[in-house]
Amino acid sequence: MKKLLLILCLSSFSIIYSQEKEIPKEKSLSDKKNEVKVGGIKLLAGPILEGTYEYIYSKDFTFGSSILVNLQRDNGYPEDFSVTPFARFYFQESKEYGAQGFFVEGFAKYYSGKYAKIYPYTENDRKKFSAPALGLSLGKKWVNNSGFVFEILVGVGRTLGNSTVAPDAVFRGDLNIGYRF
Repeated sequence: MKKLLLILCLSSFSIIYSQEKEIPKEKSLSDKKNEVKVGGIKLLAGPILEGTYEYIYSKDFTFGSSILVNLQRDNGYPEDFSVTPFARFYFQESKEYGAQGFFVEGFAKYYSGKYAKIYPYTENDRKKFSAPALGLSLGKKWVNNSGFVFEILVGVGRTLGNSTVAPDAVFRGDLNIGYRF
């Protein structure tokens, strides 16, 4: 009987002094501040890889950068490489997750490639260039509960400087697919 009482006392003390293990809570979508995206149309048509990182500063303002690499240089696309930092302002009715809905984007771009001002052109007509540009874009972003992102983006910019080789205007646009984490 004494042994049974001793075992019960020791087991009750171990239950009383045991610590409860805390299960880490999953972040809600409004707490997630980072997004990565890939441009779908350019990748399928080009093949041109454009990856984008976007940081969510607030529910109405984000900033980030895109990097574009032309994987097939003889496809006629004037850009072989570009870096495009941007800032976005969101205008949405519901601010449930933030950084979604209709947006206006201002961007700066540094790009390089081969371009010919005459059309039709031969490969010998294309000259190498590198130039900066500034522009504006419009778009819309959807985010689901799991954090997957779909975005439509269309924009145009003007090449800075007086390069005789670089295009006068730059296009920015794609259907981006990504994830918010």
